[in-house]
Amino acid sequence: MKSFYLTDTGRVRTHNEDSVTILKNASNEYLMIVCDGMGGHRKGEVASSLAIASLGKRFNKISSIGSKLDAVNWLNDSVNEINNNILLYASQNPDSTGMGTTLVVALLTHNYLIFGNIGDSSGFVLKNKELHKVTKDHTLVNLLVQAGNLTEEEAKFHPKKNVLMKALGAAEKCELDIFDVDDPLAIDGILLCSDGLTNMLSNEQIEKVLNDPELEIEEKVSKLIRKCNARGGTDNISIAYLVLNEGRGN
Repeated sequence: MKSFYLTDTGRVRTHNEDSVTILKNASNEYLMIVCDGMGGHRKGEVASSLAIASLGKRFNKISSIGSKLDAVNWLNDSVNEINNNILLYASQNPDSTGMGTTLVVALLTHNYLIFGNIGDSSGFVLKNKELHKVTKDHTLVNLLVQAGNLTEEEAKFHPKKNVLMKALGAAEKCELDIFDVDDPLAIDGILLCSDGLTNMLSNEQIEKVLNDPELEIEEKVSKLIRKCNARGGTDNISIAYLVLNEGRGN
């Protein structure tokens, strides 16, 4: 198993409000996290950093995450703690009022793989060289698509495609959506990213890089970021990538 993560400011923004990490505990269980902060004037940077630090600290305290039900409960408890931490920080620092962050996580153990998300950062699995999105965005346009008022193609170019319906720090209560992946042993790779990647590159363009047999995992992640910047780099770009099966996803 190999993993690598990277974040980049892009070519338009003056600072990076994303945070990303991949952690492994004593039981060889992996926690992957990507957060995309919001609020401007570095408030988003604080929110995403608080989320990563809080979740990472909790994960590093345990030797094993336990059963799938334990993992779901642990993630929900962690998200509530993060949300409270962000709200508390904002209340104590008036210049940070309104800050928040998206969150997408993947938790891989020997027995299961689950994803969790709030906002529009994305979680994918690579299987048989094809990229499959697991998470669902909490955006206005996604609600319109689900209601049948917009097509997937129309949603890509909608002027309000970045309007979030949920984010950490946006309300007193924040619920994490959980996605259980069947047969994790059949999966070649796990990809988490902020929308700085998915707004710039199509699934097919991402697949092409991930399936390149000539590139090491670090080169694949770096190349995806370079491609985003070559197309304008209009947002911060963060990627966490983990390869489960050598020779198929790497």
